[in-house]
Amino acid sequence: MVTVSILTGSESDMEIAQQSSKILDKAGVDYEIRVLSAHRNPVELDEYISKSDAEVFIAIAGLSAALPGVVASKTKKPVIGVPVSAKLGGMDALLSIAQMPPGVPVACVGIDNGANAAHLALRILRKG
Repeated sequence: MVTVSILTGSESDMEIAQQSSKILDKAGVDYEIRVLSAHRNPVELDEYISKSDAEVFIAIAGLSAALPGVVASKTKKPVIGVPVSAKLGGMDALLSIAQMPPGVPVACVGIDNGANAAHLALRILRKG
């Protein structure tokens, strides 16, 4: 069983995922990190979300930042989006994550702030 699932849209986001993993390690919370793009791996992403027993998802993505919204559209579990500063200083990703349609809520932390995503996950889990 995995308590937190950390998803990244690409390998280039791994540094931000490591920020999250360090916080979760300190708290003794189990997690896994997977690279699954909403655009390049849609079938694998759907399958992963449907089979995951994670209680919280952290979705890290830049540019259009589709990953957090796609994850939230496929689960009722909490999703935390982390915008990445890939282009436009990360403002494109931040706005994409913050502007989810009604009924598809995604919590959004600061640009490149994987640590805060983990802290929020811990609060959701009542472990932080």
